[in-house]
Order: sequence, then C-alpha cells, then structure tokens
Amino acid sequence: MVHAGGRLGGVNSAAIAFYDHLIAALLQKGIEPFVTLHHFDLPHELETRYGGWLGAGIREEFDHYADVCFKAFGDRVKFWTTLNEPNLFTKFAYMLGHYPPKHCSPPFGTCNSGNSHREPYVAAHNMIMSHAAAVDNYKRNYQVNPTDLLCR
Repeated sequence: MVHAGGRLGGVNSAAIAFYDHLIAALLQKGIEPFVTLHHFDLPHELETRYGGWLGAGIREEFDHYADVCFKAFGDRVKFWTTLNEPNLFTKFAYMLGHYPPKHCSPPFGTCNSGNSHREPYVAAHNMIMSHAAAVDNYKRNYQVNPTDLLCR
C-alpha cells in the first residue's frame, strides 16, 4: 500500500487500486470485508531502516500505513485488525527464528542474528505501541459508528 520505502516512499497507487477493486467486488457479492493491516510481513526497506519491529521508528511508519488504509478504504471497511497474532509472530520471528526476519539465539535456535531473550519483548512492545497509535488514529479520525470495530 505504502511504497517499499515506507512513509518516505509515498503511496503505491497500484496497490490502492488493487485493494479498492477487491473490496468493491467483495461488497458486490454481499461479503463484509475484514482487513488485517499486518500479517507477518514487512517491506525489506523497513527491516533495513529500523530492524523491523525492533526499532522504535517502525511505530510512526505503521501509523502512517494504517492512516493510508483508513483513508482509502474506511468508507467501506467497518472491521479492522491491526496485527495478526502478534504473540505468535514475535515468538516465531524473534525467538525461534522460523519466520522472517529469522532472529534467534541458543538455546532456541541457531540463526545468523538475534537475541531470543530480549528481541521478542522489544518487538512486542513496538507492535503494541503501533497498535495503540493506529487505534487512536482510527477512533479520532475515521470511526463513524461505535459499531465499527478495530480489533486486536
């Protein structure tokens, strides 16, 4: 949605058009869209710039990304999830090293980098703060009805 460069890279109009068309098609078929903003993936540029979820700068990037999505699709999407299973993501990405960015350390695994005792907590903290910023943004600027939900 946002270019690979994050907030510094602008908005990817082709991605907006793709999801706009998808949401319209779902609604036309009577299917209520539920949108998940982060489902275990980050642009490589954000991994390089901030260390992914390990860097505090990711919070502002996520809030910007959420704002772009709310602005583009909020007139038709009532149900939003900010982060899919952040507890499992941090465990498998920053403790056990099974998911990108594949960080871990003994005794949890033998990854090329990572600290399984510290990084899952740092990543979880930044994810929680990103979630809080997106929820606050949604409630202040986009929530029309109290029945519109921002989950997770």
